[in-house]
Amino acid sequence: MPNDFDYRKYLTLLAKNKRLFLIVALAIMTLGVVASYVLPRKYEAKSIIYIEKNVLNDLLRGFAGSAEGYASQEEAQRKLNASIRLMTGKSILTKVMNDLDLNLKNQSDAKIETAVDSLRRRTIVQLNSSDGLITITFKDKSPRMARDYVNALIRRFIEEKLASKREESYGATSFLSEQIASYKEKLDKIDSQISKLYKEKGAALTADPATSRPEIAGAQSRLDELRTRRAQLEASRAQIRSNSPARARLAALQRRLAELRVEYTENYPEVVKVKSDIEAAQREAASSSGSSAVSDPAELARVEAELNAVRMGEASQRAIIGSSRGLMMQSPAAKAELERLEQEKADTRRIYEQLTARYSQAEVSKQMEVQDKSTTYRIVEPATMPLFPASPNRMLIILGGIVAGIAGGIGLILAIDRFDSTVKSVDALKTLGIHVLAVIPKISDPKAVEEEKLKDRRLYLIAGSYFGMIVILLGLEVIGLSPVDRIVGLISG
Repeated sequence: MPNDFDYRKYLTLLAKNKRLFLIVALAIMTLGVVASYVLPRKYEAKSIIYIEKNVLNDLLRGFAGSAEGYASQEEAQRKLNASIRLMTGKSILTKVMNDLDLNLKNQSDAKIETAVDSLRRRTIVQLNSSDGLITITFKDKSPRMARDYVNALIRRFIEEKLASKREESYGATSFLSEQIASYKEKLDKIDSQISKLYKEKGAALTADPATSRPEIAGAQSRLDELRTRRAQLEASRAQIRSNSPARARLAALQRRLAELRVEYTENYPEVVKVKSDIEAAQREAASSSGSSAVSDPAELARVEAELNAVRMGEASQRAIIGSSRGLMMQSPAAKAELERLEQEKADTRRIYEQLTARYSQAEVSKQMEVQDKSTTYRIVEPATMPLFPASPNRMLIILGGIVAGIAGGIGLILAIDRFDSTVKSVDALKTLGIHVLAVIPKISDPKAVEEEKLKDRRLYLIAGSYFGMIVILLGLEVIGLSPVDRIVGLISG
């Protein structure tokens, strides 16, 4: 594959437009140098905080109620990240601005908000979780302001953090105390309900279907026996009462009438006579039915007494059956209610015991926070006044200006050549279909050529000297010697 890149063409083009290239390149380089010194200087102050966890945290892990004591590592990390985000919150930044006396009293809310946003954007907080270091950096035009701001921010952050932890500890103990009293009241109420249930439905709670069913069956069997005996006694009583003389005579006449009817008709004289005697006996029995005359009064009294005892036994057995069946019907509901109350009591007691344990832990945590024996924020490296500006980076700007100048000059020459429509060679004419009859060579005047070379030497000397000054300036910035700063210092001093 042939190589289409002809470097000689570009070198020729560059030599032809050398003045334009040098002017454009040096102009861009000059703009870079000027920009590096015109841009406002910003000084950076930095401070490092070490999050030190006291030995007590390890000794009380799982016992103390602080986050460092019983929370998981992820939870502690999440809270730490939240605390760091609060470092650049409006509350702390406003207090820092008041500490630095930035005249916020007569400012409107919009201006205060703008000032807070400006400080927040320029404040960089970095957390290194592996070694527990927090780095705070801040840039400002004034080195003194940068230093004072970082130190004031750290001081306010530590004060707010410790105050917040103390407030949380006191709030936790107060809340736990209220909850413990509430759950203790619930426990007492549940105990009262259980006692009331035992008092009202104790028999139903202790009833056992395995023993109640045989009792009901036995009572039912005894009741059936008593009913049979009562029927027998009632028949005996009726028999004794029916044994009066009139009733006996009536019974005999009725038996005689039955015997006669077997052999004779109704008109037989003896049958008619017996009927007449029966009617008379019936009238006699009726007239004597209201009297207490019986054949055996003592036997009747015995039967009556036994009959009353049988009736009382029947009532007792029916009561036993009704009571047992009622207990069996009430027992499931009563036991379910008791089980519900016992479960509720167990759940409430479990929460009550947990709250009591947490209350003890919170008391230990509160004492740790009050005595500053928990997590300690130790300032490893306080902010000092920066001596050199952190930005702008003059070395990079000047170096970038040199690269941009060279690239800009070459780019401008290539762009001009690209949009130049004039014919530059015989080959270009041939591609247009034009027949070239002859080529007239360029005739150079030796004197003009010598003058042109002299001008080129002067241009190269001036451009090289100017570029050399830029390179020297870049070198001085690299080694930290800024002549412009020295000159400005001498003038201002």
